[in-house]
Amino acid sequence: MKPVTVKIITYAPTVFYHCQHCELTFQEMGIGERLRRQEAAEALPEDLAREYQRLSDWVRDLVARYGPRIHVRVIDAASIEGVLDSVRHRVFRYPAVVVDGAERSVGGDLRAAEPAIERRLAMP
Repeated sequence: MKPVTVKIITYAPTVFYHCQHCELTFQEMGIGERLRRQEAAEALPEDLAREYQRLSDWVRDLVARYGPRIHVRVIDAASIEGVLDSVRHRVFRYPAVVVDGAERSVGGDLRAAEPAIERRLAMP
């Protein structure tokens, strides 16, 4: 059975990488992971970072419950893909959850998308 696709369009932290040589040096010095965490923590304003953490917790819960039966994609609303998907699915508030390209849920209540996920999982 094909997994149900859960696409989440939201503002996501953006982390830029350094050149390959610098990245290797940072890893060897043991500071690479710490730099990644620091950059990710500073990538979003505090309110969006809290919202992203809530979304992350919800996704982890979905994966724990449904495992390989779902495929989750998180798309940054500010990216080209995010803008195109927003227009395609007619969502202009975030976070937006699109289930199998057909059913969508928009706004802060992420659990509102769960009935659509369960309906799709129940389909033969």
